[in-house]
Amino acid sequence: MKFVCPLIVVREIGVSRAFYETVLGQKVLYDLGENVFFEGGFAIHLRSHFSGLIGVDESEIVEGPKNAELYFEEDDLDAFLERPESVDLDYVHELREQPWEQRVVRFYDPDQHIVEVGEPMESVAKRLLASGLSVEEVAGRTLMPVEFVGELAPVHKSNR
Repeated sequence: MKFVCPLIVVREIGVSRAFYETVLGQKVLYDLGENVFFEGGFAIHLRSHFSGLIGVDESEIVEGPKNAELYFEEDDLDAFLERPESVDLDYVHELREQPWEQRVVRFYDPDQHIVEVGEPMESVAKRLLASGLSVEEVAGRTLMPVEFVGELAPVHKSNR
């Protein structure tokens, strides 16, 4: 068996498609009308069509349960956050640092699915290494394996 992708259900396929293309820079792999697959490895499906496929009334498909999110990484998180004012996002929270020192922002898509955009852990580790921390200190702060951090260090520094 092979897992293919997560699929989220949306009210208006065009609105959601535009959101993921415009705000998150996603490219469409396949547009099948009521189902759109993105190169990023997820799909959106039109609620009215999906409800018929699973045999439930549309009203039974709830929005915004806050029990899952779509996670994206952005190498230049600061540039992403400086997007045009014309893109009005409904934030779960604005930029914050997680306990493992990764900077992230969370907001809702048009159907109240949570979207998280964070800096890649490679970037977090490099930022901390550049601040003068040792490989072991960075591994401890980020919860990443020492081997992972060590591969990113220009010169393996150690506090031995």
